Amino acid sequence: MRTMKAAEMKPFRQSLEAIRARLRGDVNTMADAALRKNRAEASGDLSTMPIHMADLGSDAYEQEFTLSLMASEEDTLELVEAALERIRARTYGQCEECGGVIAKKRLEALPFAPTCIRCAERLESGGSPRLPR
Repeated sequence: MRTMKAAEMKPFRQSLEAIRARLRGDVNTMADAALRKNRAEASGDLSTMPIHMADLGSDAYEQEFTLSLMASEEDTLELVEAALERIRARTYGQCEECGGVIAKKRLEALPFAPTCIRCAERLESGGSPRLPR
């Protein structure tokens, strides 16, 4: 198996670092939005007047939606961090399942991909992961 040279990894590292920076900013912004108590507090209205029930429902939905987006972005951020670690370990571009080479086209499209396309398809279709070698 051919391992990727440091010069070949450089553009992928730069891309991953840019994705990481964007995701960190997005997650922080979403966390701020999700942690707002309600629409009144967000607008600075601290009165104790009752709020319409529809507004409360909308606020709860928006908060739940934001939290689910945050979870998804945090998962992606973990994949990015793992890919950067593989670059440091000089194993970037090597499938974590079968040990084969991940095609450059796949890495260009999804630079944090931990598996080759064949293993990714098998895992997504419910196939079991391979035992560690």
